[in-house]
Amino acid sequence: METNLCVAGFGGQGVMTLGKFLAQATCDSTDKNVTFFPSYGAEQRGGTANCFVVISDEQVGAPLGDVMDDLIVMNGPSLAKFLPTLKEGGTLYINSSIVDEPTDRPDVKVVKAPVTELALEMGNAKVLNVIMLGVYIGYSEVVSPEVVWGTIEHKLASKAKLLPLNKEAFEKGLEIGRSQK
Repeated sequence: METNLCVAGFGGQGVMTLGKFLAQATCDSTDKNVTFFPSYGAEQRGGTANCFVVISDEQVGAPLGDVMDDLIVMNGPSLAKFLPTLKEGGTLYINSSIVDEPTDRPDVKVVKAPVTELALEMGNAKVLNVIMLGVYIGYSEVVSPEVVWGTIEHKLASKAKLLPLNKEAFEKGLEIGRSQK
């Protein structure tokens, strides 16, 4: 089995970090093969950013980016740009805090989460990507939550004071994802 995921938004939303956490967790703690492919716009903060993560039982070549099983969009321009790549029956994860455009795709599942709003309520906009990662893991179950949290915990070990907030963000996302199954 192979899962092709595109994560897209603008620089500063943690798109690359979300993809890296997922890829690293899968690579370190499962027997699956993983490819992570980042793509940056002209600017890092405020410009466009997207990445592809392929998780497979088989060997993985370069991600093609033309047919996605799952799509996470953090802003409206990303929805417009990448929605055509989402295959029929795929799952679209939307940051509903700032993406309010209709999808016009009755052939896909839609999981909405107000991750920007939730992150601001938690007091730190930088955790919106961790919330969305939790939503994705809670809904898709592509990798176990314990494995993903272990990677986040390891990556943030040098910033231990950030762990409680990120744990809360991840758990909040898991709840949202699981509730929309």
